[in-house]
Amino acid sequence: MASIAMIILSLFLLAVSPAAAAHTTPFKKIYAFGDSYTDTGNTRTSTGPTAFNYVSNPPYGLTYFHHPTNRYSDGRIVIDFVAESLSLPLLPPYRNSNADKSHGVCYAVAGATAITHAYFLQNNITFNLVPESLETQLLWFNKTLKTHGCVDAFTTPNECKDSLGDALIWVGEMGANDYTSTIGSSVSSKTIRTLAVNSGAKYIAVQGMPPVGCVTYSFSLASPEDRDEMGCVASLNRRSMAHNAATKASIMELRRRNPGTMIVYMDYYNAHLTVLKNTRVFGFREMYKACCGFGGGEYNFDVLNVCGTPTSTACSAPSEYINWDGAHFTEAMNKVLTESFLNGSFSSPRFEVMVAKKLRSG
Repeated sequence: MASIAMIILSLFLLAVSPAAAAHTTPFKKIYAFGDSYTDTGNTRTSTGPTAFNYVSNPPYGLTYFHHPTNRYSDGRIVIDFVAESLSLPLLPPYRNSNADKSHGVCYAVAGATAITHAYFLQNNITFNLVPESLETQLLWFNKTLKTHGCVDAFTTPNECKDSLGDALIWVGEMGANDYTSTIGSSVSSKTIRTLAVNSGAKYIAVQGMPPVGCVTYSFSLASPEDRDEMGCVASLNRRSMAHNAATKASIMELRRRNPGTMIVYMDYYNAHLTVLKNTRVFGFREMYKACCGFGGGEYNFDVLNVCGTPTSTACSAPSEYINWDGAHFTEAMNKVLTESFLNGSFSSPRFEVMVAKKLRSG
């Protein structure tokens, strides 16, 4: 069965040929996929994953928007900073039927998995999962394209070129929910890794997986002996590294088969580790302690009293914290990560090379 990545490439390859005229802004729109790290509002408190189900409540959104926007942060997330860097409006969530979607759409859903939801149900894994997977997001994306007359790149090539010729496809972090859902289950990480990569959309800009073992909630999932030199959960970071290695290998193969397509890989793992190793340089005081949570102590995290619950409280200086709510990052961390992707050395090839190429081709 063809992988989703190959299906997406077949949809886009004929659609991204050079346009007739150059534009000062390289892209006119962004279509984004992913999970809670990329979700701009498709998830609400009533629909989110079990463990973090209060995203519609204060203090989410307090730093930039000054009210909850259903983003899992105190402010902007990576895709917001990407849009701003390209002089585009912030992406509306697909589920907002009244939003202006002329400059793109965000299909990402908190808790979404790269593998279909049915796979986990068949294996009796339901905790912290939502029904929407990457497959759901691709179905939504296809509905968007059809409203512009783009059925597929082979039967309606002109319409698809008009829809996608000036679009950036951004595939945010995807796969962490697949892995965390298998902890304590009989499903092997190798199976999840293989299926996740084979089901991953890898066109244009692809974020790898962060060091999941360094995210605050991970410390509650593993024994204290399961630690690496950074103090992170070693077993989870090994899974992240293996996932990223497989993702990069898949991208290399896609590049070989489609030399006219530019696929940029964003090294989330090493960008994050660089910040952890240089926290003061980047202006952070807390590496692992959640800004918004309950209980204080080393992590300020309690899965029964997460951010947004009546018992939780937020720190007074989120910009000094890497972690926002135990699983997601502060606006300050998201900004640092975005800059490392777009202007730093944690993209391959460098993001500005892709932008320059797009400007030259029109």
